[in-house]
Amino acid sequence: MNTQASHDARSAILSRLRAAAPDQPDSPPDVAAYYNAGPSTDRSDIVSRFIERARSWQAEVIETDRSAWIDTLAAVLKNKGVRCLLAGRNTALSPALEAAALPCEQRWYDQPLASCKDALFDEIDAGITTTRGGIAETGSLVLWPGRDEPRTLSLVPPLHIAVLEADALHETLHAVIHAQDWVGGLPTNALLVTGPSKTADIQRLLVYGAHGPKQLVILLVRGT
Repeated sequence: MNTQASHDARSAILSRLRAAAPDQPDSPPDVAAYYNAGPSTDRSDIVSRFIERARSWQAEVIETDRSAWIDTLAAVLKNKGVRCLLAGRNTALSPALEAAALPCEQRWYDQPLASCKDALFDEIDAGITTTRGGIAETGSLVLWPGRDEPRTLSLVPPLHIAVLEADALHETLHAVIHAQDWVGGLPTNALLVTGPSKTADIQRLLVYGAHGPKQLVILLVRGT
């Protein structure tokens, strides 16, 4: 096909696509107004909705406070029979984890994946992570994995324990992005975690843990 014929064919295809496209609105929709007209933003309502929806996705939500969360964690580890817990080395959780007398072995995720892959898949029972926030609308956690807390920490161990500040809960993802000013500093990777890993690809049977943790425990930390 010569150059002119190729150009004519391209123009014809684009013309048909434009003709078939629906009419565009005169102005873009007001996304902020749409979300601002949503459910109440009362703090207690947001917390209650998050707990209800997270539990509906088979996540365990355990409420605690800043003075007791490490004891709550110890109780979870004991009840779940965790033998080895993995955590990021330099996170907001590190000081309390270092000082705690946990009922299991604790290891730090401070090596490249290639160096610790066998241990990560074969020896670690649970991974604990911080969270960026939570979404009441869907019961989802927001995670920002990085060098100190790699993505595999929340994806590989069979039990994922997430520490979530109740003050970081918002009604929608839009509200999280706005409140935390993501535009001013976007993450390289953001994860939305809604319950433990699950799939129904095989014979439409719901199976947990096919592509990640079989269990998700959320330690919801109140402000007092």
